[in-house]
Amino acid sequence: MYTQSFNVPNGDAPAAVKLVSGATDNATQALQDAFDARIDADGRIEPQDWMPDAYRKTLVRQISQHAHSEIVGMLPEGNWISRAPSLKRKTILMAKVQDEAGHGLYLYSAAETLGTSRDQMLDALHTGKAKYSSIFNYPTLTWADVGVIGWLVDGAAIMNQIPLCRCSYGPYARAMVRICKEESFHQRQGFESLMVMMQGTPEQQAMVQDAVNRWWWKCLAMFGPPDSDSPNSAQSQRWGIKRISNDDLRQSFVDATVPQAKVLGVSLPDPDLKWNEARQHHDYGAIDWDEFWATVNGNGPCNQERLATRVKAWDDGAWVREAALAHAQKQLARQMKAAA
Repeated sequence: MYTQSFNVPNGDAPAAVKLVSGATDNATQALQDAFDARIDADGRIEPQDWMPDAYRKTLVRQISQHAHSEIVGMLPEGNWISRAPSLKRKTILMAKVQDEAGHGLYLYSAAETLGTSRDQMLDALHTGKAKYSSIFNYPTLTWADVGVIGWLVDGAAIMNQIPLCRCSYGPYARAMVRICKEESFHQRQGFESLMVMMQGTPEQQAMVQDAVNRWWWKCLAMFGPPDSDSPNSAQSQRWGIKRISNDDLRQSFVDATVPQAKVLGVSLPDPDLKWNEARQHHDYGAIDWDEFWATVNGNGPCNQERLATRVKAWDDGAWVREAALAHAQKQLARQMKAAA
């Protein structure tokens, strides 16, 4: 569902990696040269191919953070399934939340091809060692928040994710193709929901504007820190993992969203937002990075609640996993007995 700068390191990750990892012997150097040549040719790296350890670790961190974000991202909207205003809206929201679960599974599967087990990734999430998108550590206060998440949060995610369809790592790129198609539908559905509310009562219109006011700046922060404060971005771009810088993605999102807001009839809460004829882009105000980093570091309004809910769901579902494993073992035993 949602991505932010997947350059935010986990607690035990190195601050940065060098552009080219050092080779220890001629054979390793030859493998490194072949890897570099494929990257330079804009080719794909597959699971069976040799890759530098730093490339593998970067991918595991980024893909697992992305997967965690999809799973945790189910919670803010899932909270409204039982309170949706109509059967139609409830059905749409249930389908969307199920989509996000599927996205998480695609991404965990992609990360597993790099040699990290799903149990390891989930343990890192549940113990607080792994990160997920900070946007999910905020509450959804009204029904309008659900529409704004679809329009703005999913819109920011799509801006971030479409370039990942050209990621240099094959399994990640292929997973993103389907994810982006579904996220595009989610964004359109969110916008349509808000359009209906904006044609309603003054109270509904005010509810939408309030939700936009609360989520706008958080969505701009989703693209990650400024390029000058993102030491891992250069390496990720060199490897073809990240295709477009944080600042360029953020600018594209602002430029795309301003005309959509006019159609919707809402104001974006930025007095400095204006068209710059010389740059042919919109200028916008300063983002509160102190709030962003406080939330990333576990001090947002819903950090503890989100993690506790996720851990409880995992623990409560243990019997299902155990039953499925026992069934699979019985099936295997029967097959082996029949083949004997």
